[in-house]
Amino acid sequence: MRKILTLPELHVNPFRDRICKVFSSSGDGALTFEDFLDMMSVFSEAAPKSVKVEYAFRIYDFNEDDYICENDLKKMITKLCGEQRLTEDSIQNVIDKIFIEADLDEDNQLSFAEFEHVISKAPDFVDAFRIRM
Repeated sequence: MRKILTLPELHVNPFRDRICKVFSSSGDGALTFEDFLDMMSVFSEAAPKSVKVEYAFRIYDFNEDDYICENDLKKMITKLCGEQRLTEDSIQNVIDKIFIEADLDEDNQLSFAEFEHVISKAPDFVDAFRIRM
């Protein structure tokens, strides 16, 4: 994992630890060569959007319960903000807006179908979800 994280594309990615964990066949973040190939395949330009969406969902589902809940969103926002810390009120405001936009069944969590629906509205998702070597 240490060697993988030295890649410039992952070194600056705030989700680098989650990416390694999701692609790790052992689940601990350690990547075999096959795991690395799988990761590079998903992040390639040639990977289908459906595969990219599936892995994006898994990366953002921090507690791995097959839903993106409020705590998952809080971790996501915190990682995206980096050193620019938001107040708890600001984070909650962002979470509330995400749920208003994306939580179609109003159960305060995003299912894969709801996540996929939101991603379908983001035309630049496929371009952003890639690693160029």
